[in-house]
Amino acid sequence: MAESSSAPAAAAAKSDAETEELLDRMLTRLALCDDSKLQALLSKLLPLAISSLSSSSQLVRNKVLEILSHVNKRVKHEPEIALPLTELWTMYMEAANPMVKNFCIVYIEMAFERAPLKEKESMSPMIVVNISKLPQQHQEILMRIATKVIGECYASRVDNEMAAKYKLVNDSHDRDLFLEFCLHTILYQPPAQGGGSPPGLSIAQANRVVGKVPLKGDMLLTRKLGILNVVEAMELSPELVYPLYLAASADSQEPVVKRGEELIKRKASGANLDDLRLINRLFLLFTGTTGAENTAVDSRVNPGNATLKVKLMAVFCRSITAANSFPSTLQCIFDCIYGNATTSRLKQLGMEFTVWVFKHSKLDQLKLMGPLILNGIVKLLDNYSSSESDSVGRDTRTFSFQAIGLLAQRLPQLFRDKIEMATRLFHALKVESQSLRFIIQEATNSLAAAYMGASAAVLTELETLLLNNCQVEQSEARFCALRWATSVSDSQHCPSRFICMLGAADSRLDIREIALEGLFLGKDVGRTIGQNLDRRYPKVGEMLDYILKQQPRLLDSYEMREQKLLFPSQVYVAMIKFLLKCFEAELVQNSSIGRSSEFLSSVERMCLLLEHAMAFEGSVELHSTSSKALVSIGSYLPEMVSSHFATRISWLKQLLNHVDMDTRESVARLLGIASSSLPLTASSDLIRGLISSFSGANKRFEVQHGALCATGYVTANCVSRSPSIQEELLKNTLKCLVDIVNSETATLASISMQALGHIGLSGPLPSLVRDSSSVSILELLNEKLSKLLSGDDTKAVQKIVISIGHMCVKETSASNMKIALDLIFSLCRSKVEDILFAAGEALSFLWGGVPVTADVILKTNYTSLSMTSNFLMGDMKSSLSNYSSDEKNVGSEDCRIVVRDTISKKLFDVLLYSNRKEERCAGTVWLLSLTMYCGHHPTIQKMLPEIQEAFSHLLGEQHELTQELASQGMSIVYELGDTSMKKNLVDALVTTLTGSGKRKRAIKLVEDSEVFQEGTIGESLSGGKLSTYKELCNLANEMGQPDLIYKFMDLANYRASLNSKRGAAFGFSKIAKQAGDALQPHLRLLIPRLVRYQYDPDKNVQDAMAHIWKSLVADPKRTIDENLDYIFDDLLIQCGSRLWRSREASCLALADIIQGRKFDQVGKHLKKIWVAAFRAMDDIKETVRNAGDKLCRAVTSLTIRLCDVSLTEASNASQSMDIVLPFLLAEGILSKVDSIRKASIGVVMKLAKGAGVAVRPHLSDLVCCMLESLSSLEDQGLNYVELHAANVGIQTEKLENLRLSIAKGSPMWETLDLCINVVDSKSLEMLVPRLANLVRSGVGLNTRVGVATFINLLVQKVGVDIRPYSNMLLRSLFPVVKEEKSTAAKRAFAGALAIVLKYSTQSQAQKLIEDTAALHTGDRNAQISCVYLLKSYSSIASDVLSGYNTVIIPVIFMSRFEDDKHISGLFEELWEESTSGERITLQLYMGEIVSLICDSIASSSWASKRKSAKAICKLSEVLGDSLSSYLVLLKSLMKEIPGRLWEGKEALLDAISALSASNHKAISTEDPSLPGTILSLVSSACTKKVKKYREAAFSCLEQVIKSFGNPEFCHLVFPMLFDMCNLASPSKTGRAPLASDSSKAESDDAEDVSIPVDKLMNCITSCIQVASVTDIVENRKKLMDVFLTSLSPGFQWTVKVSSFSSVKELCSRLQSNLDDSQEISLHTDTTTFIHELLSSVSPKLVECISTIKISQVHIAASECLLEITQLGRYVSATTWTDIGLKGEIAQLIEMEKNEQARSTLKKCIENLEKSEQANANTK
Repeated sequence: MAESSSAPAAAAAKSDAETEELLDRMLTRLALCDDSKLQALLSKLLPLAISSLSSSSQLVRNKVLEILSHVNKRVKHEPEIALPLTELWTMYMEAANPMVKNFCIVYIEMAFERAPLKEKESMSPMIVVNISKLPQQHQEILMRIATKVIGECYASRVDNEMAAKYKLVNDSHDRDLFLEFCLHTILYQPPAQGGGSPPGLSIAQANRVVGKVPLKGDMLLTRKLGILNVVEAMELSPELVYPLYLAASADSQEPVVKRGEELIKRKASGANLDDLRLINRLFLLFTGTTGAENTAVDSRVNPGNATLKVKLMAVFCRSITAANSFPSTLQCIFDCIYGNATTSRLKQLGMEFTVWVFKHSKLDQLKLMGPLILNGIVKLLDNYSSSESDSVGRDTRTFSFQAIGLLAQRLPQLFRDKIEMATRLFHALKVESQSLRFIIQEATNSLAAAYMGASAAVLTELETLLLNNCQVEQSEARFCALRWATSVSDSQHCPSRFICMLGAADSRLDIREIALEGLFLGKDVGRTIGQNLDRRYPKVGEMLDYILKQQPRLLDSYEMREQKLLFPSQVYVAMIKFLLKCFEAELVQNSSIGRSSEFLSSVERMCLLLEHAMAFEGSVELHSTSSKALVSIGSYLPEMVSSHFATRISWLKQLLNHVDMDTRESVARLLGIASSSLPLTASSDLIRGLISSFSGANKRFEVQHGALCATGYVTANCVSRSPSIQEELLKNTLKCLVDIVNSETATLASISMQALGHIGLSGPLPSLVRDSSSVSILELLNEKLSKLLSGDDTKAVQKIVISIGHMCVKETSASNMKIALDLIFSLCRSKVEDILFAAGEALSFLWGGVPVTADVILKTNYTSLSMTSNFLMGDMKSSLSNYSSDEKNVGSEDCRIVVRDTISKKLFDVLLYSNRKEERCAGTVWLLSLTMYCGHHPTIQKMLPEIQEAFSHLLGEQHELTQELASQGMSIVYELGDTSMKKNLVDALVTTLTGSGKRKRAIKLVEDSEVFQEGTIGESLSGGKLSTYKELCNLANEMGQPDLIYKFMDLANYRASLNSKRGAAFGFSKIAKQAGDALQPHLRLLIPRLVRYQYDPDKNVQDAMAHIWKSLVADPKRTIDENLDYIFDDLLIQCGSRLWRSREASCLALADIIQGRKFDQVGKHLKKIWVAAFRAMDDIKETVRNAGDKLCRAVTSLTIRLCDVSLTEASNASQSMDIVLPFLLAEGILSKVDSIRKASIGVVMKLAKGAGVAVRPHLSDLVCCMLESLSSLEDQGLNYVELHAANVGIQTEKLENLRLSIAKGSPMWETLDLCINVVDSKSLEMLVPRLANLVRSGVGLNTRVGVATFINLLVQKVGVDIRPYSNMLLRSLFPVVKEEKSTAAKRAFAGALAIVLKYSTQSQAQKLIEDTAALHTGDRNAQISCVYLLKSYSSIASDVLSGYNTVIIPVIFMSRFEDDKHISGLFEELWEESTSGERITLQLYMGEIVSLICDSIASSSWASKRKSAKAICKLSEVLGDSLSSYLVLLKSLMKEIPGRLWEGKEALLDAISALSASNHKAISTEDPSLPGTILSLVSSACTKKVKKYREAAFSCLEQVIKSFGNPEFCHLVFPMLFDMCNLASPSKTGRAPLASDSSKAESDDAEDVSIPVDKLMNCITSCIQVASVTDIVENRKKLMDVFLTSLSPGFQWTVKVSSFSSVKELCSRLQSNLDDSQEISLHTDTTTFIHELLSSVSPKLVECISTIKISQVHIAASECLLEITQLGRYVSATTWTDIGLKGEIAQLIEMEKNEQARSTLKKCIENLEKSEQANANTK
């Protein structure tokens, strides 16, 4: 690099001539350079030549061009010759001369083609940096180079190092250029045969991507995948990369599509789709270049392909900016709908986008686009077939209609002037398929708003359209017609109201409801006229005129009601109700209108319509509605109605027989109203006629009922007239009514009593004559009424008791009053609520001051006070506001005072504090009735404090009705009371709610007093019910615990307290609306309790408290925020309450309230909330535990948010962590409750994940807790399995691995991983000592392995920062590795120790490695620790370990020869990993190894001696004579041979044998006497009595004799061997082997002192090998004895095989001697010896073959026999004797099964035959 950068400078410094000369020399060198050296030359030449182009000399330039031309020719066909890429790039960036830059870029492109992949990969990011500052042509070349390299290198992944380099492209211009080129590459597709540019690109852009080499197939695929990976690695904002990923997801190649879709989801899902720049780029992809006439052909960008367009449309439909990008929005929509290449799917998406645009575009832009798009939609709908069945087509039409609806909402003026669109939509509702009608219906409803305020002409056309569609078959069209009728026009528009009337009879419920809402009849049944004043109704006359215009015959009516109805009955009902509302509204708004002739005329016509509706074929509902409407008109215009119907008495009388009771009642009222216009005589006749109607026998009930009702109303009207009817007629009428009461059923009796009550309202009832005495009516009926009131007919009882009240309104007799009161009071135990309400109403009439008059009752549709006030639960003030009291009609005041006093005493002294709940309920109803109906009466006003106390007492009732009415009463008392009373009432209610109040008056319990509701506390021991006081006492006595009754009473009092709170809440909910500021002082006390009560387990309490909360608190959020601390204090206290209800409610309330809170709101309560949650999770009651779980989840969410530094300020997050984490670690994770532990671990894990660096101060506690939890929270079943693993055959190590794998998948381990990520150098100060302590004290496999693994990861994370703590960790870890019994834990700790070693100081490392090496001399566990440690050092800290090989290698080598196979196997693996070549390694560290071996041999440990001996054997095997300089090993061995025997000492002999074999020359050379010494030692060892040792000694002796090859050894050893052989006999070595013994193994008893004859024979064989023939011949007798002895039957076959080997060796020596020797005497002795072998040994061999059935024996014996027979030719004829050997061998051949033995035996016969023939010839 230095050369290349200095070369241009040097060239520049030279003159042109010098430069030319230099270049000429370079050209010469270039021409003479071989290809093999060309690359090196070019690395210097090319930069120099190109830089010279900056010279102004033409000669220099020409010379450069000549050089470059030569270079091009040389390298053109040699792609392996690289060019100096880095130097060229540096020159390019530094050059100022354009010519130099141009040539540089050419050769840079060539250099990239030839550069190694690694160099290209490294250079690629560099060429993108600052690319925007380069010429455009160069930009294209470099971009192509960069993308090509990206495709080659990053098609699969981008490593972190290269990703960091690409991130350096941070200049916005560079980045944009790079991304644009990447986008064009992604969009590029191989061109079709017709040519042109790909979709989404212009011709220029496509050429820019491709360059000179066409892109196709795998090259294009890898390039696109590489681009996607690199762009992902650059981590750019989603808005920049979104188009690129989107284009990739629409590619034609599947891998690119998948990768693109994946990146959109993972990396670009958060893109801001309202970014203007992004949307413009996407629109360009969709539409291409617009206004192409002004753009060059090559620069015109084609629209994207269909797949990309579909993807883009999905994006546009989520972007508000896209909806407001006119004209691109418009072009996009029309391209989808009418484009040349559009598809059904694009049309659908285009319409979906249209809907989006209409919904979200700005109004000014919508005004521009709306009309154009609307025309397009209409054309699209016209072009579609209505029978289009494909789903895409249906969706397109769906979006089209939706778009029309939205456009109508946004631009109503487009539709307002014409009804064509409305006609189109209504038509579509009738002809389109059912699946589309709902969408069209919505669009049609939206369009309705557009016609609001339209011109009269348009509205007239709409009326016709709606009338035509409101009765069609299709329900959707009818629905829309009704919807338009109710929304387009105002409420005074008569045609639309008429359409609503027609819809009231529709078969569809939803249409009927809309119709009734349009008529204000839907949900306003209970509204009064005053409440409807805010609604504008049409005038009655106008409405009637329009109705009659549609149906003129509606006013027809006939006496016999035979007229035909022109509409369904439901239409009439709706019509009548609406007309009645119009009538009432018009009358109330202008009270003087009643005198208007026009209005009266309209009312007359309305009455005629009502008469028409009474047609016989009408429904019961219609008749009832019509008749009630006539009564309502009569209540406002009595003169007109009475005069109208005075002439139609007969028509009314026939309706008295109607089948409907309500109709009969209304007609009777009408008859009473009409009678006021009749003359008195006519009225009297009418009464007589009515009496005759019900007096006869066998009358229909309807006839009797109608007549009785009419009698009451007509008579009452006549009595009130002046003059009145005749007294005789009145008494007769009353007598007839009394007779009906006494004689008829309860129903008729109640109707008769009702008639008497109506008459009594008009005046006092006279007495009747009975048995010549005057008796009042009540006295006459007392007995009968008592029976009737005790009957089961509820409605009859109601009517009778109310009638009694009516009869007493003007009564003056005290006795009659007393009878009435007694009758009413007799109902005090009734359980029927309606009867109690009726009795309360009756008492109110007796008390006086009720807010109704006789005219109201008699001449309106009045039913009763209780019904009017919704049974005392409605708003009395408004419901009775239209009525007024008529005190002047009330009778004697003195009598009333007595009545009031009687009622008060009955209520307050008897009923309200009765021990019977039904009496208390009755008293409550009656007291509330009096307070409500007579509240303004002076007497009631005086009694208000007493009434308040009673109601307060009744709030605690179990009976719900009693409780609710008591709370209602409190509200009424509050309304009626003065300021002081209101204050007292508020204080009392607050006291009750807060639980601090006391009951002021106790109820005495008797036997049958109900303490609990039945079933509340179960059943008695015998299965009976438990509710009354007596039953509870009996149960306590039966259980032998009389004091249990007090606990029952305590429970009952608590229940009453709870009920009091609920009741108080009902009262409070109404009082709070009026109390206002009076409640402010109590809010601090009330709010916390109200919050808690809203979560009470009792649903009734919840509802009650919710009512008071809504009444009391206007802004709940603000209220809770202001009182948050008080709420927390109360709830946290109640979480520990002894009442489970309070605990459960508090937990649920806390769970809701803490959501979304900030730290400053909950910080000081956070720990207490956690304590409360954990306490609740361990509660004894399941529902409380469930609430605790919910609270735990809520506080978990809160805590995680508060500790998350991305969501909370760092200081607050740190404080939150300081509060929560220590608590969870100390109390949560260590809890004995499983659910608490799991929840705590989950929270801690989430905290560690979200808190980030805020967790650092707590790292030590957190990490140690998690590590300890790995074992403490492990499934105990795994521990049990491990303890019994050996019994069931499970390997402990496998089970440990299973446990560890489970632990590593646990949340604790995941938390530890998160902790690693936030550790820094400061954290180590507290963390490392805790870890070191945990290393020593940790319990449990998972914990110990976990702490080791964590240390490993920690050191990897902090690196050299661990160095100050390395000594502490080394001192903690090393002893643990030694002591650890678990294999998995030992390995883990060894790994941790190794990584700490990597960062320790030299002295620490040296000590640790030396201590580790010393472990190999310890026990088994220490040795395993040693090998694990060394393995870990080798793999993790190899650079540290490499400096201590002189210590480690000898240890590893020695430990390979441990007796324990497992340990030796581990060291063997370590040896193979640590050494590259065994021989080289041993030679390198031989001195240290020998020293260690010598020390081990000299140690007192037998195992060490054995191990050393085996090591020496291995050294001898590998190094051979290279050990010659280390004979100290031999001397060390020889020192250990003498002395006592110990187990395994034979290894020493093996080592001597190995050393003798490999280094016999060196031994003999160094000390000639040493071989003899060795022989002596070994020989003496052969005399030892231990079998294994003796066998090893013989084997060693054999090797020593062979190795040294000293003939003298034979003289020294053979005598001993001969003597031992003689000592050996079959009796000492075992019985003679039989044929069946061949499969039996020899005994290996250590105590067997027999001589190993087979080994001995091997020694003799070695002696034969080294001895001279002379010595052999001299000892032939002994040898023959030895052979014959060893071949005798008493020895095993292995001995015989060794003997065969000896004989063969002997034969070999003898034959070689006979061939070579010239000494006659020796020759003679030798032949004699051969003859002896032939005559004596051969038979033994034949015997062995015949007696032993082992193939190996047969083969060896036959081969031995062959050797002997081959020597037969040396035997002279004089000594040759035939011993029959040939015949025996022939027999053996016939019997032999082994082919090899048989073949050998045949050769023996041939040898014998040859010998015989030779001897015969000699003779």
